Amino acid sequence: MRLRPLALMSGAALALAMLTGQADAADTTVTFTVTSGALTITAPAGPVSLGSTTPGGSVSGPIGTVTVTDARGGVPTSDWTARVSSTGFVSPTDTVPASATTYTPGPGTLIVGNGTLTPGPGGTLDVQRVAMTYTGGTGNSQASWHPTISVVVPLSADLGAYSGTVTHSVA
Repeated sequence: MRLRPLALMSGAALALAMLTGQADAADTTVTFTVTSGALTITAPAGPVSLGSTTPGGSVSGPIGTVTVTDARGGVPTSDWTARVSSTGFVSPTDTVPASATTYTPGPGTLIVGNGTLTPGPGGTLDVQRVAMTYTGGTGNSQASWHPTISVVVPLSADLGAYSGTVTHSVA
């Protein structure tokens, strides 16, 4: 019976010795700096097919997600405007002009930011159009939208496959 209290006392003494024993520690201060990033825009590389139609008809469809990322950390604001334009659509023998192409941005989704995201009015792409604006935000932002392109094909258009380039930019 006396062995049990003795074993308990020995275990407690050993634990106390371990707790009061010499321990060593080393701290390392780690630092980093967050710097201003860039204002960028991404859009699908394509090719994106709008389908087919006959001369005098039209084709329309989504071209995929367009995203603006603003990592400039703007103070007091970090406003930006995304714009869009298009070339004409060319076949081996003919061209459908950019004026026959209409852009509709659709609603935008603000992923990061505290400002106001506003879609542009859309319109024909023979001139550069406002696709989306971001105003009144502070710090970084990110937004995306899913535009639709419509092309009215002239009745005089030659048969064949047509290709053009829609360009998004941001500043």
